[in-house]
Amino acid sequence: MKKIIDLYKMNKIVLSLEIFPPRPDYSLEIIFKTLDDLKKLNPGYISVTYGAGGSNRGRTVDIAAKIKKEYGIESQAHLTCVGHTKKEVDDILDDLLREDIHNIMALRGDLPDDRPDFDLEKQEYRYAYQLINNIHGKADFGIAAAAHPEGHPECYRLSEDLKNLKQKVDVGVDFLITQLFFDNRIFYDFVDKAVKIGISCPIVPGIMPVLNSKQIKRMIYLCGASIPAKLLELVDRYENNPDDMQKAGIEYASEQVADLMTNKVPGIHLYTMNKAEQISTLVTNVGL
Repeated sequence: MKKIIDLYKMNKIVLSLEIFPPRPDYSLEIIFKTLDDLKKLNPGYISVTYGAGGSNRGRTVDIAAKIKKEYGIESQAHLTCVGHTKKEVDDILDDLLREDIHNIMALRGDLPDDRPDFDLEKQEYRYAYQLINNIHGKADFGIAAAAHPEGHPECYRLSEDLKNLKQKVDVGVDFLITQLFFDNRIFYDFVDKAVKIGISCPIVPGIMPVLNSKQIKRMIYLCGASIPAKLLELVDRYENNPDDMQKAGIEYASEQVADLMTNKVPGIHLYTMNKAEQISTLVTNVGL
């Protein structure tokens, strides 16, 4: 199998896991220990994130290559284009092809915080659909893109955000993976709206278990995910008891995933935060 989309054509729920490379001053062995444990979950594929501004570019390729070659699991490399030239992107695509990596999560990426003079209007890439076009022109990659069930933070109208999403799909996206959300009704409503405007590719829900109260506050800040009253109550109750907060967070995410599976989603994409033990408990809870 070269393209991940083939997994979603098999009409069974695909488990996928997302990891991130350790910081450059940490050994890669840290993530390989995590992968040793995650492999036991038998995921359909593992996705490897890409540092802001390409800071973990080399590590993303190295880890994705090892996942495929040594762990025997299909890998998906994230690629962000903001701040990159077309030449730099072409070089990264060459690196991926050299390592026999044929699946990419194509993203614009976050604007750099450390460059106050950064001007998106002057970049060779301003939008993800431009990156997707370039990837298709380079080679026959499998391409996924991001979807935001509650709207992209930089787009003020969900209807406009959906039009932008369809533009990405129309230039050649195989499937979509959503940003995290904590209320399944938001996901179901989003899928209905996407289908109505002609998006027909698989839309895979992305789930992140809340393991501590600081984490959820950071997630709200970064991606604007809304917090249902039930989850907020758990955070208030257990924020000073880390062990109980972790158990409650895993249980909440397990209920989310179980409901999504009942409603026949194409797959479950888990943002692991490199926490193999906690993710293993969640996967076991739902029988994936």
